[in-house]
Formats: sequence, structure tokens, C-alpha cells
Amino acid sequence: MRSRSLHATWAGAGAAALAGALAACGGQSDARADTPAVEANMPTTVSELPAPAFVKKVAYRIPDEKEITDTMVLASVRRGRALVRHTKDSLPQFVGNDLQCVSCHAADGTQKNGMPFVGVYARFPQYRSRFGGVQIIDDRINDCFRRSMNGKALSSDSREMRDIVAYMAFLSLGYPTGADVEGQGFPKVDPVPTDTARGAALFAAKCAACHGKSGEGTTAAPPTWGPRSFNVGAGMARLRTAAGFIKEMMPQNAPRTLSAQEAYDLAAYVTSQPRPDFKGKEKDWPHGDPPPDAAYPTAAARQQKP
Repeated sequence: MRSRSLHATWAGAGAAALAGALAACGGQSDARADTPAVEANMPTTVSELPAPAFVKKVAYRIPDEKEITDTMVLASVRRGRALVRHTKDSLPQFVGNDLQCVSCHAADGTQKNGMPFVGVYARFPQYRSRFGGVQIIDDRINDCFRRSMNGKALSSDSREMRDIVAYMAFLSLGYPTGADVEGQGFPKVDPVPTDTARGAALFAAKCAACHGKSGEGTTAAPPTWGPRSFNVGAGMARLRTAAGFIKEMMPQNAPRTLSAQEAYDLAAYVTSQPRPDFKGKEKDWPHGDPPPDAAYPTAAARQQKP
């Protein structure tokens, strides 16, 4: 497949293996609930597991386009960046809601601690517990199309997929395979008991101006729930990821001003709201190891319960 040959080209150029990253989060089912904290030290994704001793922490660096010497690759990288920025408009047949890639991955995926794409290509292929096996970066990208954007998967052999992968590969230029990059994902926020009523009040005060009073979205920001938002299978539908994202990124005009309690209350409120279903969600975490804040029951987990 042609996308695999592009992987090889970038590996030879020093981008290192394949990689990708986007997050996930959990929810509350009742309109108001004082919930116990999820186990604070229990990892919820592969990215939260401690890096092996031989994996070196690498400083955050955004490559410069001047480092690309091939004009055809440069054109592909720029097309990929445009697709990430204008996903819904560019690929309407594959996006089923009002989100773009940059709705979660700020600054075209280059913002440190903002779920950046920087360095992710170098971390794939990667074992992912939600899938229960090893995925290549194409699979991870399609997870976001199918879940976060409630749409359809791209063909790995399509020009669109190759361009998005080229952009991510460019952002990993110079990173060693499996690099543990500073600023990847977003800073972890330890769980605290949540209250969706407090979250509703916070949403009205701090979020509704951009996201709409009913979470329907505006021209300033995308929907946070409802038929045009991410579906229940998306990473952002899990409590921990939503809280981490909110704590680091929101409000847009005053990021990192919310307390951990406020971030978790907001996350609990947002993830408790209705959103599209995800067909096949019960097949996730097939080895029976869902995280404690998984937004829905899985078949394997049910089978393991006495």
C-alpha cells in the first residue's frame, strides 16, 4: 500500500517509526451525582504507563518546513495540515459532526501539552488496549474519524490519509523511535469527586458563550454534546481525558485558570449529556481491561465479572 511506502520514506529521513496520539475520557449517566474519585494512580491508557527505562525523554521541538528537501513531500505535508485544520469542510463525506481535528489538537497539532501531533509518528506501531492489539498510525487516525468526528474511516491508500500521515511524520522529524516527548498529551489531573450540578453552573458561566447554552456549538467553538458532537466511543467521552483537556485548554480566553475540581465538575457535566452512539462499542477493550472511567460497559469486562 502506498501509505506504507510513505512511512518508509519518512523513517529514512529521520522521522523514526510510526506514531499517533489523541485522547479519551469518561462520563456520568445521571443528571446530578456526587461521585467517588477514580483510583488516582491507575493508568487509563498506554500513554499513561511509565516509559521503559531505555526510552529517553526528548525535548519538545516543532520541526521547520525548511528541513523538508523534497518538494512533493512538502506539498503533501501542507495538504495534510490543511486537512487537519479544515477537516469538516475538506472531507464532508467522512465527518459526521461539526468538529475538526484541531477542535482537540490545538494550533494544527503543534501546541505543547495540547494533545500535539509532535513526535507521535515515532510512537507507532503501538499496542492499544482499547483495540486489544497493535495499530499503525492510519488506524489511530481513523479511530478519530469514526469516534471523535462521528464519521467514516479513510482508506489507508487514499491521498487524504497519505497527506495527514505525511504531516504527522513531518512533526516527528528528528525524533527517535518510541520517543517519550515532553508536552505530549496534556498534564495529568488527579481525579476528585465530581458534582454535575456544579458543572452545569460552571458551564453556564464559563463555557456557554462559545459552546452554546445547550452545548450545541457556535461559530466560536464546536458542540460539546448533542447530535453534532463527538460520539460516546470517542476518547473525550471519558471523564479523565475531558477533565485534563478542560484543565489545560479551557476556557480559550483564559486557559489553565480552572482548578482541578472545576475541571472535573465540568467534565462530569459535559460527559453526562446525550450524544451519538458508537456502533460496536461493546467490543472495545476485548481483553477485559477497560479503564475505570470507561463511558460504557464492554462485553469482555462483563464476562469477567462473577
